Amino acid sequence: MFKKICLLILICVYSFNTNAQAIQFKPTILNPVNVYIDSSQINGKKVIKVIKDSNIKDVDEPTYVKINGIDFKNGIIKVKVLSKLVKNAPDSARGFIGIAFHINEDNSKFNGIYIRPTNGRALQQIRRNRSTQYFSYPDYKYNVLRTIAPGAYESYSDMELNKWIALKIIVKDAQAILYLNDNTQPSLIVNDLKYVPNKPGSIGLFVDIGTEGYFSDLEIDFQK
Repeated sequence: MFKKICLLILICVYSFNTNAQAIQFKPTILNPVNVYIDSSQINGKKVIKVIKDSNIKDVDEPTYVKINGIDFKNGIIKVKVLSKLVKNAPDSARGFIGIAFHINEDNSKFNGIYIRPTNGRALQQIRRNRSTQYFSYPDYKYNVLRTIAPGAYESYSDMELNKWIALKIIVKDAQAILYLNDNTQPSLIVNDLKYVPNKPGSIGLFVDIGTEGYFSDLEIDFQK
């Protein structure tokens, strides 16, 4: 009961804060790390297109557009994402797209939350149960977490490829909560982030194997 009350308080406090800062995707602040980026348009809207460097074969790696000048530890991250599969994407491709946060200076440590849009309406229940994912680089990739705590760091949520999905991630110390599409209930709750830095880090627009990812409307609400 105490944990539920604390979670409710955290959600309420952060939900009513309106100090979000819109981040403009200017070339000077976009730092590609093991990805290719380009400006693009979808339905007349300017967006950032991100594709993972095909030379990076491992998954849950530093493959993101790092936003320069960001010092984030606690707060709220909002972004809209849309993923497609690249031509000749491998069978393991799921449209992986999300946010990396707490990225340190040399990209050797960070937390990440991403979604697998193809899983949202898969005909296999186990794939549906893996629609969202938390991981921590380098020691707690999805396969490690799935082994030590099956189902604890991934969950089901309805989603599809080729559609805009609004992500909201609330971060407070060792906790991160993911909401999708302005739903009032979270899709994923992580109460024990595996990397809790002593100082703020950066944020990255994350993609993984086989994804042609698009990002827009990034907002960050910095909290203590």
